[in-house]
Amino acid sequence: MKRKLIILMGVLFTFGVLSAQTPETDWRESVKTIKTLIKTNPQEAAVQAGNLIKGKNKKNIELIVAIGDAYLDAKNLQEANRYLAIAQQVNRKSPLASVLEGDIALENNDPGTACQKYEQAIYFDKNCFDAYVKYANVYRGANPEESINKLEQLKAVNPKQAPDVDKAEAKIYYTHNQFDKAAEAYSKFIDTPAATEDDMARYAFTLFLSHKFDESLAIAQKGLQKNSRSAVFNRLLMYNNADLKHFDEAEKAGEAFFNSSDSASYSYLDYKYYGYVLTALKKYDKAIPMYQKALEKDTTQTALWQEISNAYEEMEDYHNAIPAFNNYFKTLKGEEKTPELIFSLGKLYYGAGTNLDEKTQATLRKSYLMSADSTFAIVAELRPDSYMGNLWRARTNSNLDPEVTQGLAKPYYEKAAELLVAKNNPKYNDYIIECYKYLGYYYVVKKQYAASKDYWNKILAIDPTNEVAKKALSGMK
Repeated sequence: MKRKLIILMGVLFTFGVLSAQTPETDWRESVKTIKTLIKTNPQEAAVQAGNLIKGKNKKNIELIVAIGDAYLDAKNLQEANRYLAIAQQVNRKSPLASVLEGDIALENNDPGTACQKYEQAIYFDKNCFDAYVKYANVYRGANPEESINKLEQLKAVNPKQAPDVDKAEAKIYYTHNQFDKAAEAYSKFIDTPAATEDDMARYAFTLFLSHKFDESLAIAQKGLQKNSRSAVFNRLLMYNNADLKHFDEAEKAGEAFFNSSDSASYSYLDYKYYGYVLTALKKYDKAIPMYQKALEKDTTQTALWQEISNAYEEMEDYHNAIPAFNNYFKTLKGEEKTPELIFSLGKLYYGAGTNLDEKTQATLRKSYLMSADSTFAIVAELRPDSYMGNLWRARTNSNLDPEVTQGLAKPYYEKAAELLVAKNNPKYNDYIIECYKYLGYYYVVKKQYAASKDYWNKILAIDPTNEVAKKALSGMK
């Protein structure tokens, strides 16, 4: 009983406060309370709404329409229509009532009638901002130009409302991914009282998407002056600095975004950007977990496996670089598995093998080098006019046969030299000399000195100062 009395007193107290406020402008606070009660206690909401429009507020159109809006927000169309009727009884030419009627029509999925009512509101009051904006919002999906034209009419009628009109136009352009136009619209009001923190964030984002990184960065910095813990502005600070290659600043922004921002939620792109920044700073051990988290957020972003592989390769951790690359490679379609990518895999196997000790890790070393050889063989087959496959097969087999006792690299150096000489381009001379050095040494091992001298002389014909060739020829006199 005592608990019921307390609740009743609470209700009476609330009612008393509302009754005391109603004659003055504080009715807006009362409407907020009613809006909450519509969801939690509809009967009490109805009682308080009825009492609120009595007395001096009986003909307060703004108040009556506000209550109708509250019911419309709660999807209670019956009560919304009832308060619309009350408003129309007070004044059938009220633009506010016409806007409410349009809103109700829109809720009933009747955009044609809604626009008619918004036009009617404008007829009753050419400065009715809400009518112009709501009309524009109806058309912004199907006919953005009509939407913008309606807002431009308001700007012509009342230039003082230009900032609010520009704001509405910016949202329309933003919604339709017309970022250049959105940025232009935002720029017109961003320094006015009409601009909110959200507007600044959208403006900075539109500039970023338009690749105007310097301008976007400036807006993000301005936003952070007002709210240093803004996740949106810290994110944009990281993105823009990264794209501007200001990597030290981008890293600081990333730290702030991930560790010192309020209400931050992270996307794969956030982690990808931060990984890119850390990679640029050669902090590969920190970049890899970022790429991995990006993949956790979006498993379809399989190209990130290549970034992970590259980072491991930079650390000379081929044991992890190879499976990461294979994770990427296996997601590709047939035509996407290019010879260039296959060549990259071959280099990983080659790096893995040549980074292992010949004596203590001989078996694993040979396994990696054999994988490299078979991979480069595929490249040579797919690109028969390119020297790359054969040159790297030669290098791989040279490591498998470091004493040149078997001559494993010989056929590949010969083929590579043939393809390189055919190019007749001095920029390939170093590769040609590499081929000739091996072949010259091979024939020394085989004690075929005439053939060996031929290759050392070919080297001197390319580079008369080559000391290795001179010493080799000198030793065979």
